[in-house]
Amino acid sequence: MATIPDKFHDLIHVKKTFAHLATVMKDGSPQVTPVWFDEAGGKIRINTARGRVKARTLKPGARVAMSILDPDDPYRYVQIRGTVVSETEQGAAAHIDSLAKKYLGRDTYPFHDPAHSRVIYEIEPTSFQSNR
Repeated sequence: MATIPDKFHDLIHVKKTFAHLATVMKDGSPQVTPVWFDEAGGKIRINTARGRVKARTLKPGARVAMSILDPDDPYRYVQIRGTVVSETEQGAAAHIDSLAKKYLGRDTYPFHDPAHSRVIYEIEPTSFQSNR
């Protein structure tokens, strides 16, 4: 596992940044989605609902890439490549609430739908690239 460089701490932990997550569809075509994320234990965590395109492409073992732009300087970014190492529904509702706090300033995710199961995907970084 590659360690997230300290110079990107603000993009991962401080600023309200979105990751553009690239995955691969069954037919081999690329798919990119802007996502909320956080980091725990060196792994990037993504939360989505079962049935969405991300949930169909983010399976353990899948290789992914993401770019995170600095909202204050779009010429500063970090690209992370990695592998999905886990998926779980356990704690996913609480996780999306914590992401709602980060991204919306709200204590609970306002779009909870009991008909959709939430899931957390953990991505283990394998490499980083940046322009600075």
